Amino acid sequence: MNRLANSQSPYLLQHASNPVDWWPWTPEAFEEARQRGVPVLLSVGYSACHWCHVMAHESFEDEATATYMNDHFVNVKVDREERPDVDAVYMEAVQAATGQGGWPMTVFLTPEAEPFYFGTYFPPQPRQGMPSFRQVLDGVAVAWQDRREEVAEVAQNIVRDLAGRSLAVGGAGVPGEEELAQALLGLTRDYDERHGGFGGAPKFPPSMVLEFLLRHHARTGAEGALQMAADTCEAMARGGIYDQLGGGFARYSVDREFVVPHFEKMLYDNALLCRVYAHLWRATGSDLARRVALETADFMVRELRTAEGGFASALDADSDDGSGRHVEGAYYVWTPQQLREVLGDDEGQRAAEVFGVTEEGTFEEGASVLQLPAGEADPGVRERLLAARELRPRPERDDKIVAAWNGLAIAALAEVGAYFERPDLIERATEAADLLVRLHIDFSATGARLTRTSKDGKAGANAGVLEDYADVAEGFLALAGTTGEGVWLEFAGFLLDIVIDRFTGEGGALYDTAHDAERLIRRPQDPTDNAAPSGWTAAAGALLSYAAHTGSQAHRTAAEGALGVVKALGPRAPRFVGWGLAVAEALLDGPREVAVVGPQDDPATSGLFRTALLATAPGAVVAAGSPDSEEFPLLRDRALVEGRPAAYVCRNFTCRMPTTDAGELAGQLGA
Repeated sequence: MNRLANSQSPYLLQHASNPVDWWPWTPEAFEEARQRGVPVLLSVGYSACHWCHVMAHESFEDEATATYMNDHFVNVKVDREERPDVDAVYMEAVQAATGQGGWPMTVFLTPEAEPFYFGTYFPPQPRQGMPSFRQVLDGVAVAWQDRREEVAEVAQNIVRDLAGRSLAVGGAGVPGEEELAQALLGLTRDYDERHGGFGGAPKFPPSMVLEFLLRHHARTGAEGALQMAADTCEAMARGGIYDQLGGGFARYSVDREFVVPHFEKMLYDNALLCRVYAHLWRATGSDLARRVALETADFMVRELRTAEGGFASALDADSDDGSGRHVEGAYYVWTPQQLREVLGDDEGQRAAEVFGVTEEGTFEEGASVLQLPAGEADPGVRERLLAARELRPRPERDDKIVAAWNGLAIAALAEVGAYFERPDLIERATEAADLLVRLHIDFSATGARLTRTSKDGKAGANAGVLEDYADVAEGFLALAGTTGEGVWLEFAGFLLDIVIDRFTGEGGALYDTAHDAERLIRRPQDPTDNAAPSGWTAAAGALLSYAAHTGSQAHRTAAEGALGVVKALGPRAPRFVGWGLAVAEALLDGPREVAVVGPQDDPATSGLFRTALLATAPGAVVAAGSPDSEEFPLLRDRALVEGRPAAYVCRNFTCRMPTTDAGELAGQLGA
């Protein structure tokens, strides 16, 4: 009996009709393995994962393979986006054993959940040096039957090795000028001067590194840092990784030139990149950055917003190509003939030249991914092509709401809405925040608790992990700063108090799960930024901002303790601790605290408030309200100056003279 039919997870529901007798991750599954005396086959993936779909079609939908799996294993299916803790623990084991990882992830466990054999995708037939999935199943089953003591010893050794990997970097001191300079030097060495970005193929959007570079330039004036950020942003915006018709970014590029993406679109990527391009515009005034920030925000609202007001997790990479086949990229790619059919011969030819569409194609079967090598595309042409594309079968959408990723989206939409005077975007951010408060946060006498996911207005069963608390707090803090509504600062404080109480270890080190969370073979703890900020560095940033808003020494101390890992990792692996480096820039700059007091309907108040929001000082926090407001601690005892709206700027326990002049305020907020 397949037990996935009642799941909230779209990924698990994709497997609910498999002939495999799938279990969700539950204690009952492992008890079943103990009673039957068989190992557990753990399969981990996510709904937008192309190779997860491939392995499902080749193996999990095959009756003979499923029968063998059911006879010899208890089969457990996990959505990594619902259970990032389970994914992290076993991915660490996979990477330690094989030197690489990815999804689908395939791990064989003892009934005590101890891993002993690992892999990712396995094909139905041996190829390219990979054994077939059936060969792997046979080998594991025979080893379990004939050499069980040896298997148990291997599993116990792996668990011991993982247990010895706990990080002892808290309390190492905060990163300073030397560590940040070394990080910048390391990034310069890895920078791809020809194509932008860092390293080779596959090439991922370096969102958090770009935030560090922009903040470093703002604080130090380093032109090289700004140039790397600006050139990388332009390369991505003009490449195939960016949807030239509908806006929004794909997960990554399979090449180093940002030409051919892996077509899934994730909420977290688009939230992070939306914010990066807005910050680039703030620093440079770039029209391209402005356009991409707004288009990405509009993409999230148009294509990812759910009926409940939150934001869905992802759009699939695959879609129907019109013939009944599910093909990667089918929704997005074009041939010259398809352009001519929509636009006519002459305009179709011009569009092919503008978008880099060739007869040979840049993708598969003569199709091309749209790029924008130079200049801008005609808006009318884009609209007509987008309208034609809308008639194609759309990629599936993963509708579950992930708290952390919605926190990132709230921050991005709130800031973009404020920068570009789009109150509708701030409204969408507020609605998503309202949903998180109503559905994901459980307030009780022992403090608030956060649920990781929801779907269709129903909260899921899985507890929030550190990144959920940290990213939701980040979103609430951004919303507080852009709306002047102090309740969001209070909600952020509830969540960050739990981070201090339930996620913090010795010396400021952080764990990905709470002290009282489900016990796995190891308590996950990863400070490195990968596809999104790690819970560790996200928490450091939110704690620092909250401390700047409130003056709380406990939260500042917690932030500084967490930044010890950045001091250790920043100079050695800057590409993998980008958000931590960005937070360190804010710490070195103060961060600055800005209070704007004045009547809300006074244009002078609005001018000072906008000047404060558009300042590039790293991590600056802004509070705005009337002189008698109790919304924000920063507004206490702040009076009008000669009856006029005024701004107060403080950092490092020192305040400047209040000013009523927006130009003078901009000067106070300069580097």
